[in-house]
Amino acid sequence: MNLVASASQTVGPFFHLGCDRQCVSDMAGDAPGLKLVIAGRVLDGDGKPVSDALIELWQAGPDGRHGQPGFPGFGRVATDDEGGFRFVTLKPGPVHGHDGRPQAPHIVAAIFMRGLLKHLVTRIYFPDEAANATDGVLALVPQERRATLIARNKDVGQLEWNVILQGADETVFFEC
Repeated sequence: MNLVASASQTVGPFFHLGCDRQCVSDMAGDAPGLKLVIAGRVLDGDGKPVSDALIELWQAGPDGRHGQPGFPGFGRVATDDEGGFRFVTLKPGPVHGHDGRPQAPHIVAAIFMRGLLKHLVTRIYFPDEAANATDGVLALVPQERRATLIARNKDVGQLEWNVILQGADETVFFEC
């Protein structure tokens, strides 16, 4: 089989050829901190699963710093045939924004998939987190849409967070 490089602006599901080998679904490893499993689905505007999405995850460690030893703060997961994904991580600590003010613990998620010339960027916030009330980025989101960014408790140490690409319950995406 010969593989030929695709043009950089061509839309298609071909990126899995090069990225599947680089998936990292267990970001926590043996690092100390509150270990969490976050699972969900990527769904299109009709509620159908997106089977060829890739989600990159970036976050601080439990102490609020990026690049802490033993915890890279990076993960990459592909969706399955039902649009499902699952990753293991540590709950991040609060980080400081560009204005120096603390932000609520969160994970930055970039979604890549067919039909997108530019990836989508969003955040995963944690339920029952007091700092959500004062987070400057979350405050920019209308109150009625904030729930799309906040994971839901499923069981002890397990959260659910879904990505809805269009429609009334569309996930909030940020311009970056």
